Amino acid sequence: MTDPHNVTAAMPAVKRSVPARLSRRGRAKATHWRIVKAAYTLFCARGYAGTTMAQIAEAAGVAVQTVYFAFHTKSTLLSRAYDFAVMGEDEPLSPDKQPWFGAMTAEQDVEKALRHLVTGVGEITRRVTPLYLVARVAADGDPDAARVMAFHERWAADGYRQMLELLRAKAGLRPGLSLERATDLLLLFVGADVYHVLVRGDGWSHEEWTDWAVSTAAEQIFGRYRGEPGFPIRGGRFSPASRRRDHDATQAGHRHKG
Repeated sequence: MTDPHNVTAAMPAVKRSVPARLSRRGRAKATHWRIVKAAYTLFCARGYAGTTMAQIAEAAGVAVQTVYFAFHTKSTLLSRAYDFAVMGEDEPLSPDKQPWFGAMTAEQDVEKALRHLVTGVGEITRRVTPLYLVARVAADGDPDAARVMAFHERWAADGYRQMLELLRAKAGLRPGLSLERATDLLLLFVGADVYHVLVRGDGWSHEEWTDWAVSTAAEQIFGRYRGEPGFPIRGGRFSPASRRRDHDATQAGHRHKG
C-alpha cells in the first residue's frame, strides 16, 4: 500500500474538534469533510478493501452510524475522497474556481498559460495519484468502485477538454491534431500514471515533472518546439540530466500504454 506519510505529508492531521463559533450547518459541513479526509487518508494507506466504515468513523472521531447516515456506502465515500483530492482542504473549490484557473484564462501567451495549468493541476495530481492507484486495484473486483473510477475519469477528461478549448483560442493546436487527441495527450502528460512512474518510481522531483509536462505539452499539443522564441525552457532543459529525464518520461508513456 501507499506510504501514509507520503500521502499526507502536505496535509494537517484530521481535526476532531469543531470550533464552537460555527453554525449548526457549518459544524455539519466541517464534520462531513473530516469524515471524507479520514476516508481519503485510510484508503491511500490501507487500500479500499482494507478500510472499513468503522475505521473511518474512528479516525474522524464520529460514531459509525454518522458515517452511514451521511454517506450510506463505502463507494460513495470513495467518490467524495476523489472530490477532496481535487478540490483541496482549506477551502474546497472546483478546479475552475481555483486561482490558477483564473490565471490560465487571463494569460494570453499559451506557454505561460500552460505553466499555470500544469502548476495548478500538478497539485491536484499529487493528491489524486495515491487514491487513483488504490481505486484502480479496487475496480478490478468491485463494480461500485469501478463505476466511481469511471465517473471521475470522465469528469477529468471533460475538464481537460474545456481547458484546451480555452488554450487553443490563444494558439492553435499542432497541425493535424484534433481536440480529442489533444485531450488524450494532456491526460497522459499530467495524469496519475505518468506522475506515479516518474515521481514515485523514478525519483523525479515534483518541480522536474512540472517542467517536463509544460514543455512536452507545448511541443506535442501546440507545436512549440525547443529553441523557438517563447518556448518555456526552465531548469536547464538541454542538460544531459534533462535528456535522461525526457527518455525516462517517454518510457513511462510506453509502459502506461502497455
